[in-house]
Amino acid sequence: MRPGPARSAVLRRSVQVTCSAAAGFYVFLYGLHEPVTALYALFTPIALGLLSAIPGTGRRQAWITLRTLPFGLALVALGTMLAQSTAAAVAGMLVAGFLLSFSVVAGPRAAGPAPGLQLLYILACFPPYAPETLGGRLTGVAVGVALLALCQAYLLRGPPARSFRALLADALETGAVAAAEPDRVPVATLRERSEGMRLSRVAPGERPTGPGRGDRALGQAGAAARRILDQLASQSELSASEGVPLGRDPASAALRARVADACAGTAASLRTGRPPPSAGPLREEIQGFQADRIRRSADPAERAVDGRVLRGQAAVLTLAESAWIAVTAVEVAAAGRRRTPLSPRDLFWYVDLPTSRLWVRRIAGNATHRSVWFQNAVRVACGLAVARLVAGTLDLAHGFWVLLTVLTLARTTVGATWRAVREAVTGNLVGAVAAGALLIAVGRHLDAYAILLVPGMLVAFALGPLLGVAWAQGLFTLVVSLAFAQITPTTWRLSEARLVDVVTGSVIGLLCGLLAWPAGARKEVRRTMAGLLRSCGALVPATVEALLDAPDADPCAPSTYPALHHLRLAEAAYAQFRSEPPVAGEGVQADWHGVLVVAYHTVLGAQRLPCFEVPSADVPPEACAWARRTAAELTTDVERVAVHLTKDRGPAPGRRPCAPPLPRHHPGLPTLVDLEVWLTAMDHQLRRIEASLAGPPADHEGGGPSGETG
Repeated sequence: MRPGPARSAVLRRSVQVTCSAAAGFYVFLYGLHEPVTALYALFTPIALGLLSAIPGTGRRQAWITLRTLPFGLALVALGTMLAQSTAAAVAGMLVAGFLLSFSVVAGPRAAGPAPGLQLLYILACFPPYAPETLGGRLTGVAVGVALLALCQAYLLRGPPARSFRALLADALETGAVAAAEPDRVPVATLRERSEGMRLSRVAPGERPTGPGRGDRALGQAGAAARRILDQLASQSELSASEGVPLGRDPASAALRARVADACAGTAASLRTGRPPPSAGPLREEIQGFQADRIRRSADPAERAVDGRVLRGQAAVLTLAESAWIAVTAVEVAAAGRRRTPLSPRDLFWYVDLPTSRLWVRRIAGNATHRSVWFQNAVRVACGLAVARLVAGTLDLAHGFWVLLTVLTLARTTVGATWRAVREAVTGNLVGAVAAGALLIAVGRHLDAYAILLVPGMLVAFALGPLLGVAWAQGLFTLVVSLAFAQITPTTWRLSEARLVDVVTGSVIGLLCGLLAWPAGARKEVRRTMAGLLRSCGALVPATVEALLDAPDADPCAPSTYPALHHLRLAEAAYAQFRSEPPVAGEGVQADWHGVLVVAYHTVLGAQRLPCFEVPSADVPPEACAWARRTAAELTTDVERVAVHLTKDRGPAPGRRPCAPPLPRHHPGLPTLVDLEVWLTAMDHQLRRIEASLAGPPADHEGGGPSGETG
């Protein structure tokens, strides 16, 4: 049984779908005597309102529903034309099934209606081939969409979801207060607000996951806001444990005040819609702060500065850089149009690209067999195409139920599919017996079916999602029997045909699940995480070399595009992995969330360190050797962990001692201190990952480290 809010949403949806489906069905069947139009007016709200997961509530949900109308009409027209031959219908099913399933790359607002749109094509592509009924079919779809949208907008709309902009504003306001007055905000509050920004805790319709500039910028701002809160919490914890206030020297205090002002101003702009403050002053403050640190390190009178002060300044600097990223990203999202390139280019690579290029990059980046989104789309498309071929070849009565079974019971693993199939067959068997008994008892009394249909739909659409697959399938069998009995003379054999079709679709779904990536994301998450670690490992020595270049050369950040590509694939695999049930006796259960943390830490450091650091002329040779040696050791560690992540079993890799700290007898150079902080944090995170390899299974919880996944 679902929790309270989810249960309320299911009941609300049941009423909306029942009212919209019944209104169109009764008007066209009994008022206008158009059975074909009535059938499509009935199934369109069921497809888009029940089978789909359209995000949002009220008018926002209604708007998304209305936007699906052109696609629904096109798919019904295509299916009607291709129903002339089984081969053409199968080919259309293969293409439409893949494209609609792969629409997940565009985010939940685009992918939510996909299953319902697939059902509309399924309905239209089955015999009889009757192009003369196309007008009635399109009318039924249009009326069904309109009625569903009206019910979503005005009938039991439900509470509106909290917008991502409001959540982002809350996070930045909290960060502003904590930056200005560190003792005013408890660490628990900072952690809680950071967790609330995780995308898994944001309503699907509000998640900034689309490929456009606005969504990318808001997602980047949300990730930066989470880092601000986490950094403030970590600084407070470290200050309390060491008993020494961190970042309280005058320069650090001034930079924290600037961070607080920038976060507060950006939060106000998100709430009011006014243009956000410019990120330029904060960037100038950061560069001035770092230049002053470099100048002081070159002054013989400042050489004895306390190392804890330098590390506290490094923490404040990373805090300010996160704030600058957040403010800049909100500025990009507010502009809405293409801008000139921003520095560092890799960090804001999307701002000067046209929307078409951004879409192409998102699609091309996931058009690989290593993408779980691509795998799922291929699995569903092949299953639907095979089901259409079998139903058409064997001339199964009501064969579209075969495809509907494949569509509704397919899971990402063969084990989960088998569990769903067992429950579905059981539920359909019971439902078929009940429906057959009802049809025999009532006979051709159409008024009885008309009276029972509405309460039947209301109960089925409410209890099915709440009680599980078996109840959903059994109750839906009763609903379709009540509906078809009013359209055409029907006997108890209708229930028999549905049971046969469901079993046929279940077998096809199981075979496709067995042949196409049966383990779901379990193996893919190992491969993608290992590839992500390797791409990040290559950034470490490249970043070190960029910081150790000659002082008269501008630091050139290494390209982070390969790591960002692997990160996108790993995020998708991790998100699907978390949605799959655990497997007993599974081998390695690494800290996948920790791998994502390492990746974000590495990529961000590779982007920001060469951007904000000032090369120093007097880096001692021993310090340069330390930096290069530590980078090489970390790269070796990354490769060893990556190799082990791809194994199902085996001992955890051996671990070298902790990375040696920066040689203490050398002068405190801010660039080296900042580099040490970055490398040390990465070293500690790798240790946690390796500890998870040696310990008990430990990951079916957590979320993206920076609000990217969840």
